[in-house]
Amino acid sequence: MSRKQPVSVSFEFFPPADDAMEKTLWESIRYLEPLQPRFVSVTYGADGSTRSRTHNIVTKIQGTTSLTAAPHLTCVGAPQEEILDIARNYWNHGVRHIVALRGDPPQGTTQYVPHPGGFAYAVDLVKGLRAVGDFEISVAAYPEVHPEAPNGAFDLDNLKAKIDAGADRAITQFFFDTERFLRFRDQCAAANITASIVPGILPITRFPQLQRMAKTCGASVPDWLANRFEGLEEDVETRRLIAAAVAIEQVQSLEREGVCEFHFYTLNRSELTYAICHALGVRPVQPLAAAG
Repeated sequence: MSRKQPVSVSFEFFPPADDAMEKTLWESIRYLEPLQPRFVSVTYGADGSTRSRTHNIVTKIQGTTSLTAAPHLTCVGAPQEEILDIARNYWNHGVRHIVALRGDPPQGTTQYVPHPGGFAYAVDLVKGLRAVGDFEISVAAYPEVHPEAPNGAFDLDNLKAKIDAGADRAITQFFFDTERFLRFRDQCAAANITASIVPGILPITRFPQLQRMAKTCGASVPDWLANRFEGLEEDVETRRLIAAAVAIEQVQSLEREGVCEFHFYTLNRSELTYAICHALGVRPVQPLAAAG
């Protein structure tokens, strides 16, 4: 029997909007830190609106923890040189990993329009970053097709262009249909995309929130999943147990298919992600420090 490959994980956080959320964020970061993820990414806000908060969190992670911070950087709302200045500033702070994204339309608009003088799409941003420094670059991938793409072939061509431009890996949008991810992985291989396709895993904290997020990004929510959470709106504990079971089933199914890298959309919570990592065999490198 062949030995399993070691599992590698990464975590995503978002900039908090208030002091209470900031406290939760840093508690989560400290709780997950002993798992020694490959990197932790920090989102940028749908329309680039959290730039300074993202920068502050990234530099604090980089300076005060053992973690590798990976800021999101988007094409939205700024000319090329301004975005490259942000990248240079990150480089000067020791940041060597960036998640390069097109970004979503600003609030109040429904259609993405490239900024005049800006990077039009993620592939252009990847090329620009490559000119700044030898960053490790992650980009986005969509097993169920980007909601604005005319078809799957177009979306796959765009992913290949991002990889060919210098991206090191693709992290997928969250999904719950494991077979769809595996078909997508096969399609990437057939398109000669050799970079890692890392599944994005979303532990479900609140089901209505999941449904809203899925509608926005074009991810499907299977009937079987809705059925598991039905009637649990006021039952936090059972909901948490079901959420852990769903996610553990998902990652173990993927692991049986040879997947050994996972990216967790934590929503700034640590408990579910920690439990799922434990089930995957990802354990603390050092004992958890007692809360002070």
